[in-house]
Amino acid sequence: MKSFARSTLALGVSLALASIANASEFADMEPVTLRLAHVVNEQDGFHIAAVKFQELVTERTEGAISVDIYPNASLGDERTLLEGMQIGTVDMGVITNGPVANFVEEMAVFELPFLFPSPEAAYEILDGPIGQELLDKLEDVNLKGLAYAERGFRNLTNSERAVRTPEDLDGLRIRVMENPVYTDTFRELGANAIPMAWTEALTAMQQGTIDGQENPVNVIHSFNLNETQAHMTVSRHTYAPAIFVMGMPIWNQLPGAAQDVLVQAAQEAAEHERRVNADMEAEQLDELRAAGMEIVEEPDIAAFQEAVAPVYEKYGDQFGDYLTRIRGALE
Repeated sequence: MKSFARSTLALGVSLALASIANASEFADMEPVTLRLAHVVNEQDGFHIAAVKFQELVTERTEGAISVDIYPNASLGDERTLLEGMQIGTVDMGVITNGPVANFVEEMAVFELPFLFPSPEAAYEILDGPIGQELLDKLEDVNLKGLAYAERGFRNLTNSERAVRTPEDLDGLRIRVMENPVYTDTFRELGANAIPMAWTEALTAMQQGTIDGQENPVNVIHSFNLNETQAHMTVSRHTYAPAIFVMGMPIWNQLPGAAQDVLVQAAQEAAEHERRVNADMEAEQLDELRAAGMEIVEEPDIAAFQEAVAPVYEKYGDQFGDYLTRIRGALE
């Protein structure tokens, strides 16, 4: 019994000393304020993830690292933010995967239509070895990938008519992200795909220069797209990750213990955002419907999948072995 007590006491002392050592490490650290930017509003999942990250980092570094959040594209669109991270004028952000893929082409494998059958399948790949490999590739372009949050399964909205089949998309002017996979996907579906930044798309919908767009339910809801978009199709055509990204200039200035905190906090914040998104989606659909949006919940998915087959023929070999590995892991 005495031996057990001594062991327990020794363990307690060791943990206390480790805690003191960690606290001392952050106590001696020069205070840092990270500028975290995103392009959406404070009701969006990106902001929810950012706030959780902010709380975790401040708590776990004893305030040595604080995080200031800049929403609403106040520091620029997503490409501008990524370029700013590369040169150190922006520290970090929560960025949609599509623009990130313009910097690391293999990241666009996640943009292939109907790749993931469920959120759980996506999380298995993103949080596993394949996802980590792709995050690591960002270092080659002076960026540091920390973790995958989510934009979620994307759905179609438009101002003209209900869309149940690809034929219903014929000629509709649909905004897509500035990513060739999205552009080709919607062209194969018969739409006039128009790549543009999100901030420009909001104005274009209000002015009627585009007919529609595609985004997850949380974006459609948080930006009140029912005001310009009378129709929604729950197509779930693409699962879109989002990424906690830092610039290597600021990452390289931080001690290892701080880097560890940032990676773990980003992962936990991402998982928190995923849970919130899942909890909110049904309620958001009900609110959109109540606001007058017509929602097609069961489109002809098989017809959509058949129509986008040429996208796989075009891009399937452009991502190295990632597509093959993802499909193998999901079997």
